[in-house]
Amino acid sequence: MNPLDLDQLPAPRNGRMLSAAQLAADITSGEIDSVILAFTDMQGRLQGKVIHGRFFLDSVLAHGTEACNYLLAVDTDMNTVDGYSLTSWETGYGDMEFILDHSTIRRVPYMDRTAIMQVDLATTDGRPVPVSPRSLLKAQQDKAAARGLTALAGTELEFVMYEDSYEEASQRHYLDLTPANRYNVDYSILGSLRVEPLLRDIRNAMYQAGMTVESAKGECNLGQHEIAFKYDDVITTADNHTFYKLSAKHMASQRGQSITFMAKPNAREGSSCHIHMSLRGLDGELAFWDAEHGRRTRLYDHFIAGVLATMREMTLFYAPNINSYKRFAKGSFAPTTIGWGLDNRTCAVRLVGEGPSARMENRVPGADANPYLAMAAMLAGGLHGVEQELELSEAIAGNAYDVDADQVPSTMAEARDLFAGSETVRELFGEEVVAHYTHYADVELEQFHAAVTDWEVTRGFERH
Repeated sequence: MNPLDLDQLPAPRNGRMLSAAQLAADITSGEIDSVILAFTDMQGRLQGKVIHGRFFLDSVLAHGTEACNYLLAVDTDMNTVDGYSLTSWETGYGDMEFILDHSTIRRVPYMDRTAIMQVDLATTDGRPVPVSPRSLLKAQQDKAAARGLTALAGTELEFVMYEDSYEEASQRHYLDLTPANRYNVDYSILGSLRVEPLLRDIRNAMYQAGMTVESAKGECNLGQHEIAFKYDDVITTADNHTFYKLSAKHMASQRGQSITFMAKPNAREGSSCHIHMSLRGLDGELAFWDAEHGRRTRLYDHFIAGVLATMREMTLFYAPNINSYKRFAKGSFAPTTIGWGLDNRTCAVRLVGEGPSARMENRVPGADANPYLAMAAMLAGGLHGVEQELELSEAIAGNAYDVDADQVPSTMAEARDLFAGSETVRELFGEEVVAHYTHYADVELEQFHAAVTDWEVTRGFERH
């Protein structure tokens, strides 16, 4: 392909996003002078480079760029960690290639003359990096397509907002921070309006960046809110999700405030990331609903059964941090029992809607989940259920917290062992992925066990 034949590159996802040709024109006119190229790392964060517009146009648009492959082998603090087969000191920490996804170009509305494009990762000889979160989800998307199915998803992402800046929070060791609301503002219009300047800015910026914004609402924790976006195909939803998390934090910091997506930032209610998912045919026909008989299809039941059957083994992809497991508490609206129910918020899986809106809600992931990994796990498990024609258990009609059934793993160590020991996970994702993310969990656990927490000091300083 002629590198200057910009009109032959993939079109933007919608009219509020940019084509490669429009980006080139905006760089030439000076309307855009910086282009962010970003991929999602293991922790669910966007990482990459900010490239000068003219250099991007002259060199990167046609030929791409690269980054060190250690970026998929670091801990949360960006420390290089031994033990990954992908890269190491022994192999010299080589490069990964950025494969530009031209359908993802969007302006960054809250930044001056800046655009962003999301990328895939490949080895220097052109092979996809199998442990890359976006590659993992794309592989499951391809499996669905091979069965004539398209996977659609929406994420409901909660966060807690503080009046303190990130710098102030750090200086105070994240203690005694001032929440943006001082009481439970669940569905409270006044509670939302009190923090509306920031919420409105985020909503409007995300719309301008090409996302379909639905609404904002208060939640139970102090300063806790949620902004909802319309569902889309799984890759688009995950791309939007990661851009939104980056933007919400950045926009809060511009106001001298802070936002956290921790699953359990304090002893009150945790922050969730409920994932709604459904399947359609490649031409949009319903796959989860039998319109003639007004009921779920067998395929839908098999899919639910597969998600439930693999949930304990896949929890590491739904709850990827030590803190994630503090959220799973009885009576907290975060699930503890693995089961399903019709519009039952006490279950791990809640079925919602009929006809075109029929979908399953996975309530296990927290706000700290990597959306690519969580949706890859959900889609892989569901397709496994379809392939094996797994039978769906009976629905839970009452309080799932009181049901004697399999439980969501209560610690990262338990989730790690289930993930590492699962032959099903190996079949669905491959040995390389299992080894890579098992080591990720081992690193987190080792660092946690070596840490001295505030709880230990407060409890034992005088008494012991």
